[in-house]
Amino acid sequence: MTTANDTEMDPNGLFREENFTDQKLGTIRKLVPIKADGSDDPDRETTFFGAAQIMTPMGALPLNFQLDGNTIGEAASDFAGKAQIAVDEASRELEKMRREQASQIVVPGQGGGNGGMGGGGIIT
Repeated sequence: MTTANDTEMDPNGLFREENFTDQKLGTIRKLVPIKADGSDDPDRETTFFGAAQIMTPMGALPLNFQLDGNTIGEAASDFAGKAQIAVDEASRELEKMRREQASQIVVPGQGGGNGGMGGGGIIT
């Protein structure tokens, strides 16, 4: 159950978001911590997140991943490596989901999963 406190924004946990893109590979989001008055908060770290997408048979799959670095240049240099890790993880997860779905398919009258062929032999 959602309470009023769950929907209130924390004025001490705010960030200013800046977006950067090369218009080819993806986008980098820079999150700059700010105080409640809108000024920068030097006591908290700036963070960078990469965003890209891969095409699957079901359409575009968005990928989001944290980037290392203290500057936008360092984050951009980290982008390709972290994007590849995100692609690999997404591919593994998609394959796992595909296997799980395939194992749940049951066709009536095909007991044993071999199409009723009695061991898969050739009928002549």
